[in-house]
Formats: sequence, C-alpha cells, structure tokens
Amino acid sequence: MTTQTHTDDHQPKQRLLDSQIQSHLESLIDENNGHAYGGVWTIKTDAERIMLTLHLGYPAEQEKASLEARIKRELNDSRDVLLEIDCQVERHATQGNITGLQGVKNIIAVASGKGGVGKSTTTVNLALAMAREGARVGILDADIYGPSQGMMMGFADGTRPQVRDEKMFVPPVAYGVQVMSMAFLTTKDTPVAWRGPMVTGALMQILTQTDWSDLDYLFVDMPPGTGDIQLTLSQKIPVAGSVIVTTPQDIALLDARRGIEMFNKVNIPVLGLVENMSVHICSNCGHHEAIFGEEGGVSLAKEYNVGVLGKLPLSLAIREQSDAGSPVVVSAPEGDIAAIYQSIARKLGATLASPQNEQFAMPTIGMSDD
Repeated sequence: MTTQTHTDDHQPKQRLLDSQIQSHLESLIDENNGHAYGGVWTIKTDAERIMLTLHLGYPAEQEKASLEARIKRELNDSRDVLLEIDCQVERHATQGNITGLQGVKNIIAVASGKGGVGKSTTTVNLALAMAREGARVGILDADIYGPSQGMMMGFADGTRPQVRDEKMFVPPVAYGVQVMSMAFLTTKDTPVAWRGPMVTGALMQILTQTDWSDLDYLFVDMPPGTGDIQLTLSQKIPVAGSVIVTTPQDIALLDARRGIEMFNKVNIPVLGLVENMSVHICSNCGHHEAIFGEEGGVSLAKEYNVGVLGKLPLSLAIREQSDAGSPVVVSAPEGDIAAIYQSIARKLGATLASPQNEQFAMPTIGMSDD
C-alpha cells in the first residue's frame, strides 16, 4: 500500500510587479460596503517593502491592522507590506436646498419609533467609535424633554457651555467629541414643560447657535416618535442621512417602520438599521437566547432595502458603562462589543460615502388621485 504526500497548497512567495499589485488591490472587497475598492490606492515599492496608501471617503483607522493582514495574504509577496489610510470626508447631499450648517460637514440623525430601544446609548457609542476611526465628531442631544447625553458622556452636574461673542455656545468636549445638550442649559431637577413650538425653537437655537468646530459628522440623538422635532429637523436642517435603532420585538419593529417611512417621505436616506438587544448572553453559562425575537431587524431591513449596520447583544456592561459616564467604546475599547460599534461606524461612513447613496437624496415625484 502506497501513501500519497500532499504538497503545500500555497504558492511560494514572490515579488509582484506594481501592475500586479494594483490589480489585486483594486479587486479586493471593502468589507464595509461589499464593493471592490477600485482605483483608490497609491503604491510605492522598493527591494524590501510595499508601501500602500488607501484613499477613502470615510474614516477607518481601527481597521488598518486587519486590512494590512488581508493584503499580505492576498499579495503573498516576499516583501513587507506597510499600509496607511488617507481619509477625506466630504460634505454629502442633503434633502432639499437647505443651507449647510456652519462648521459641520454631515448631520446624521439617530432615531427610533419608540423609547426604550437603546437609541441614546447607540448614539453615544457610535459617535465615540467614529471618533476612534479618525473623524471629527459632535453630538447634539435633540431630546429636549429627556436629555441624557450629558450624563452618558461623563459631564459633571452643572456643566455649562461657554458663550462666545454673547451669542454662540462653545460645546463642551468629552473623549474628543463636541457635545451640546439641553441638559447643559437646565438642571436635572427642572423639567422642561414646553409646548411644541417652544421645543422646536429650542432645538433650532442650540443647533444653529452652537459654535461647532470643523466636524466631519454631527450625530443628532433624536427623541422617540415622529412628531414636531422630527419634522423640524427634516424641514430646516440639512441632514445627510439617518440611522434607525430598534429591537427584534414586534412592537419596536412596528414603530421603527414608521420612522423609516417618515424619513423616506422627507427625502432623508436611511443609511442603515441597528438592532439592539438582539440576543441575551447568560453571564454564567454563556447560553444565547433571543428573548425579544429573532431576525426581526433583518426582515425589516430587507423590506425597505436598507442594510443592517450591526447587531448588539443585551449587555449589562453597555448599560452600566453608559450610566457611569464611560461608554463601552472608551471603557473597554478592545472588547467584543466595542468592536461591533467600530464596525457599525465604518459601515455607516462607507454607506454615506458610497455613490449609490447620493441618488437617495434626490426628491421623488409621485402621482395620486387625491
């Protein structure tokens, strides 16, 4: 009986021509949008190194190490591979012909149809994740009645914005992120008992009278529902896109559907959906249980042809760290949950920067018998 010897399936390493390197890189898939990178590479080579610069329209600094490893495997070249990522975030199309906001390139609305689905927690961790990717980021807490971003970002009670030229608020900064909230203008023991016009007026004031400093992205933490503030945002503020936060629960999905419909009607593209509390992981035995249902967010995303940016577990750490003013992205940046938020941030940036996204910002024309 004879035995067969198996040779190594991998080809021996060699030195590729620059044109061959370019071909490999252009066909490499960008995992943040599912498309080939194309001709966004600058290549320099010498006898020992392949030096690459990847030019992107969205920040992806936290992906550099894993992408560099992917490239090394793809090229299988004997030389060292050194990667740099050059990020240039542009101002993207918005609804209508609304004048852009001074100091802000792109406004992203983070919304949910109902409360209790983790929208504010998603906003704060998404903003911090985007900042870790290399962007300049701000947060506007648009929940006038129940502002929470001040606490989540660790600001002390009584924090107040400085005032410049007697008319502009200078936003306080935490973890490198500029933040403006109604919580900075009231006390925690003073409820805001205002009617609709006063609320929308307050929103416009803190948005337009805040001296935002050269932001790539301003995340707006929306109040739940589809009321006055949402309509004001769509009519008066140039919004580049929105993110819908939901849970797999049927009632949450019903309200999330209303949120998607609202943004569609006002020509603000829904850039993706985040499914919170998708699964509970037992802290003792590690058992996974979908206590709020399974794949509800995925089904809703397919129905409206939007992407699922990410799915987050029901986690005690997420809640505890947010309540303590040290969100999980900064308190445990190397953990699995932070990695999910980083992935969501990159996918969001890539979706907004995609040429396919710009078509969704164009007005639609419909006909009816009414």
